[in-house]
Amino acid sequence: MKTVSIGSRWEPLVDKFIIERLDGATHRLHHPVRREVVMETSGPCECSTSGFHNLFLDGDRVRLYYHGLPGPIGEDGKEDKSKRIICYAESADGIHFTRPSLGLVEVSGSKDNNVIWRGSGNFCVFRDDKPGIDPAERYKAVGSEAGAQLLWGYCSPDGIHWRFLQDEPLAISSALPDSFDSLNICFWDALKERYRVFSRYWNEGNLVRAIHSCESEDFVHWTEPALHQYSEGVPAEQLYTNATIPCPGAEHILLSFPMRLVYEGPYSSEGMDYPAVGASDAVFMSSRDGVHWDRSFVEAWLRPGLDRRNWTHRSNIPAQGIIPTGPDEWSMYVGEHYGWSTNRLRRVTLRPLGFASVHAGYAGGEVLTKPLTFPGSRLYLNFSTSVVGEVKVIICDPDGNPLKGFDDMVRLFGDELDAPVPYDLSPISGKPVRIRLLLKDADVFALRIGN
Repeated sequence: MKTVSIGSRWEPLVDKFIIERLDGATHRLHHPVRREVVMETSGPCECSTSGFHNLFLDGDRVRLYYHGLPGPIGEDGKEDKSKRIICYAESADGIHFTRPSLGLVEVSGSKDNNVIWRGSGNFCVFRDDKPGIDPAERYKAVGSEAGAQLLWGYCSPDGIHWRFLQDEPLAISSALPDSFDSLNICFWDALKERYRVFSRYWNEGNLVRAIHSCESEDFVHWTEPALHQYSEGVPAEQLYTNATIPCPGAEHILLSFPMRLVYEGPYSSEGMDYPAVGASDAVFMSSRDGVHWDRSFVEAWLRPGLDRRNWTHRSNIPAQGIIPTGPDEWSMYVGEHYGWSTNRLRRVTLRPLGFASVHAGYAGGEVLTKPLTFPGSRLYLNFSTSVVGEVKVIICDPDGNPLKGFDDMVRLFGDELDAPVPYDLSPISGKPVRIRLLLKDADVFALRIGN
């Protein structure tokens, strides 16, 4: 009987890794709520196809990076991606963003703009918190200069002034078609003590766009790409971007929000003055190793909605980044109206750790975990019920039998992000036990063991 050690970390119920059995309960995906538009295309440095946003909280401000103007179109009708410009904006609250005048790069005869770099596409920035990092290289980025099959490294002391990390591309390669096209997501994985890059490629036979990933100890020399794996029966779909990020507060789990592109189907821009067919939405998946991905939820995480301009291709692209904008709110961001003059970035929100839950309706249901071990003395739940709903908690032995003193079926109701369950778990700390949850009109999003 396999026992899972969960330590004192949060275990978001985005997968069934710690779940043994659901009886009358279901595994449910939760959808973000669209909020206000935080940025609209503006000025000489942006256009209808600006996008590929990524952002992160850095001290007391949110840093936002995105593609501005695309490269010029050549005689072959293709964009010169090596001449794109990269823009910067920032915010104190994750809602109101400003474009600082940086005076670094001339665009349309002026340096009065927020451009930080000219000459790269697929530019993704992160703060490098690797222990001992050179302060002159505190911020890093990857991007493509001359072609999608090569990635270059960049570094900066302040996130504004950038230079090449070295005089040649990173030692990262792939024989697969169009590897490293679209935004290549990169970050320092503190738990694995590796840099990671998540990129797009065309799978065998150029059938659909897919995702692979590489790792590095020094940000220069990278492993061969590992193709992402899914369970049998998961459909092969066009995953255009990925927006992969460690889950805040549960960094042992990676979350990904690919934009799903669909060409076939009853999509039409008739009457909308839009030149291309197709539509896109966003999906959700998670992983515990970055290679094997759980796509229990094949439905959309974010639908295009009532706005018809979001029913054209390459709209609804999630930006990489999760920003806490309140004690009970996480914000994410999504590009809308791609290809339209109204191109913009919108904020969407969800409860902390609220991507998925175990759920039961009014008729009730229950959840039984696998045998778990932990060092703490108190169980905490992130949960929500209706006014007639409840969550009851029983602690069981490895065979599923209630343990004496932990079988009072403690009843919780309300809406809490970090609610203690009134059991003293000290006597069973370090011993394998199962947690049994009896739900009625309730959702449990995550659990942890603390003191």
